[in-house]
Amino acid sequence: MLNTFFSPIYTSTSDLNATIYLICSVASLVLGAVIAWASGFRSRQSKSFSLALLLIPVIVQMVIMLVNDNVGAGVAVMGAFSLVRFRSAPGSAKEIVSIFLAMATGLATAKGYLALAAVFVVVISLIMVISTFVKYKENDDLQRELKITIPEDLNYAHEFDDLFRKYTKQTKLMNVKTTNMGSLYKLSYLIELNSEDEVQAFIDDLRCRNGNLEISIMIPAAEDRVL
Repeated sequence: MLNTFFSPIYTSTSDLNATIYLICSVASLVLGAVIAWASGFRSRQSKSFSLALLLIPVIVQMVIMLVNDNVGAGVAVMGAFSLVRFRSAPGSAKEIVSIFLAMATGLATAKGYLALAAVFVVVISLIMVISTFVKYKENDDLQRELKITIPEDLNYAHEFDDLFRKYTKQTKLMNVKTTNMGSLYKLSYLIELNSEDEVQAFIDDLRCRNGNLEISIMIPAAEDRVL
């Protein structure tokens, strides 16, 4: 019975008719809506991206049905899909997973495996939803970008070494530039804090060294979180 449940609703292009096409298209749209909802659950997601996730399964389904059993056309379609990546802005890992999920759903519905596609989407969507409730600490949660303005007569090479040893696990000087007609230096560090609770004390100690000039500690741009 399980094999029958996961069997395709049609086996060859000769069996394909308007009724089967409509059934597959409706299934693609419904599953696309589930994917769009799961992807945007408790997270900010643009309307255009949600619409894309809704329509990708039915679009992929249509393309695969048209190129069924045609190897040359299939290779051309895969090349066209690969170009989409280079004409779009970098996305987060979750967005890329959602797109691949939508494409896999379209492939399954195009071949008639509606039950398999439904189970697949429900399982992956549940995992995506459950993951939003799981709180875990990432390795880079304590990474910060530190910017310090110092007077030109301050030897920044080792001036803050003791403070870095006290408040940070590791520190790397990323950039040095002059400002205010060369009378000031602006230093940019990438640091990993020992604890978020010590940020205020860290800033206070730094202020005593740099003459109470500008200091900022911020979360670095998450370039490594996009694909």
